[in-house]
Amino acid sequence: MARGASYKVPLRRRREGKTNYYRRYRMVKSGQKVRAVVRKTNNYVVVQIMEFAPKGDVTRVAVHSRALSKYGWKGGYNNSSAAYLTGFIAGLKAVKMGITGAILDIGLHRPVRGCRIFAAVRGLRDAGVEVPVSDEVLPSGDRIRGEHIAKYAEALFTESEDRFRKLFSKYLERGLDPRELPKHFDEVKANIVKAFSGG
Repeated sequence: MARGASYKVPLRRRREGKTNYYRRYRMVKSGQKVRAVVRKTNNYVVVQIMEFAPKGDVTRVAVHSRALSKYGWKGGYNNSSAAYLTGFIAGLKAVKMGITGAILDIGLHRPVRGCRIFAAVRGLRDAGVEVPVSDEVLPSGDRIRGEHIAKYAEALFTESEDRFRKLFSKYLERGLDPRELPKHFDEVKANIVKAFSGG
């Protein structure tokens, strides 16, 4: 550990790997009060719409990928499809509250092109919340619908049904054939749109 008279102990949340204070300072200086906070864990994705306030941030919207089960989702909760749908729900909730724009806050995550963070951003944007990022970093529609997973599952099933059942056991336990993931994604997205349109 560093020592000496000039050593400054980092703030607790920085030590814990939770907050990049330099990036946060730049966000505050930008003048944009509302930010879209996207976080991913080993198992889930969380999307929040936060607002800066002098006495502490105010959470306006918070959506956890576990909420997807309410709309019939049977896939994983930490893939690109789940990240998109989580962002989509957060965006629809935000628009209902009159929030139509936010800056992206990814915390300490690395911004990798096409990653789950940007899948969530695409969901926010498709719902009507403008998040200023380059279109180049957003994952393709095919990837978001899980077509790459469906193709791999089909190839694996042809090669070895045992390996197929072992690798996709969680999907199969939930009653979803991974080869049908794109179709399932479309159905769940339609359920979400219907729920928010009052239909």
